[in-house]
Amino acid sequence: MTDLDNDPIVGKLADNIMYFGRALRVAGLPIGPGKVIDAIKAVEIAGITRREDFYWALHSVFVNRRDQREMFDQAFHIFWRNPDMLNKMMSLMLPSMGGGGGEFEAPAPSQRLRDALFQGNEDERERDMNPGEIEIDSQGSASAREVLQSMDFETMSADELAEAKRVVANMRLPIMNVPTRRFKPDSRGHRVDMRATLRAGLRSGGAVIPLQFRKRARRHPPLVILCDISGSMSRYSRMLLHFVHAITNDRDRVHSFVFGTRLTNITRFLRQRDVDIAVEQITEQVEDWSGGTRIGVTLKEFNATWSRRVLGQGAVVLFISDGLDRDAGVDLDAEMERLHKSSRRLIWLNPLLRFDGFEPKSMGIKAILPHVDDFRTVHNLTSLADLADVLGKEQIRKEESLSSFQRSVA
Repeated sequence: MTDLDNDPIVGKLADNIMYFGRALRVAGLPIGPGKVIDAIKAVEIAGITRREDFYWALHSVFVNRRDQREMFDQAFHIFWRNPDMLNKMMSLMLPSMGGGGGEFEAPAPSQRLRDALFQGNEDERERDMNPGEIEIDSQGSASAREVLQSMDFETMSADELAEAKRVVANMRLPIMNVPTRRFKPDSRGHRVDMRATLRAGLRSGGAVIPLQFRKRARRHPPLVILCDISGSMSRYSRMLLHFVHAITNDRDRVHSFVFGTRLTNITRFLRQRDVDIAVEQITEQVEDWSGGTRIGVTLKEFNATWSRRVLGQGAVVLFISDGLDRDAGVDLDAEMERLHKSSRRLIWLNPLLRFDGFEPKSMGIKAILPHVDDFRTVHNLTSLADLADVLGKEQIRKEESLSSFQRSVA
């Protein structure tokens, strides 16, 4: 046992590091007891004389991927700003005071982080509330489910995200059935099945030849999903992966890909029945999560390597991206045109379309928009439900009928 183990100050610091790790775990970071012990050892080695050293000591242990850094930054600046954190948790949510942050700027805390830091302190918040607060009759107001349906994924708290994931897990995507080249027996069919008719005649001895009919078989087309997991889409990517997982386990012939600076086929990971295990395997496999976006390069790879394998039999393509391209739309127009011509229908889901003042100003958006059949938003549960309605029936291709929005852009 060292002298540090007997130091009461170090003991309190170790407790606070443990509570900090718990808050990060509730906020979504994969942190267990082993990482907390490693963080305490790292702080002992780095020391706490400089705030910067303390920050990077914890960062080196708790942060494994780029998409975790934003949550860690917010938690660090809120959690360690007030020395009396445990007794004055509410004061941590106030704007930071000058002079204590050094080179680190405290970002605005997310709702999920607020819930993580306030967990277990509901009684304190109840005591701080004004006892004379006016009670509002909620009769006639929107139900919690209705509010959740229209709430943006980006603004949801941890509990709301968990509830939204449960709703998404029960979603079904009724893609329309389309005629195939094959036929099946049908007594009400309009085409005579000569082979079946001759077999029926042989069974009856040839005295009577009953006509057998058939009709063209119908089946839902393959569904191909291309999902952007770059930094600008990180707030929506995880929820959309839950949506893709629900689709994959509900039907066959679903092929899923994610892209940032490179293309990754994640179809086999989504066959995992447990969605949490599936998402964890995907994040471990994908090396460019929350990085840059090279849409033209990744679509070129898809068209060259995967299009003939997965776009057969009139596949429907869901292209999920905000259209913000690091390469300013290089090769994007030609690759989108090829993708559009290879698919039965190309639907672009863009979370930026939720803004009333949205205008296609970036080069990437301008290159993509002329080649899509449908342009829709995807930022809440309502938008996902609307998507199910759209895919449930056959639509007119863009060459035959352009939307007014696409005409204005073209």
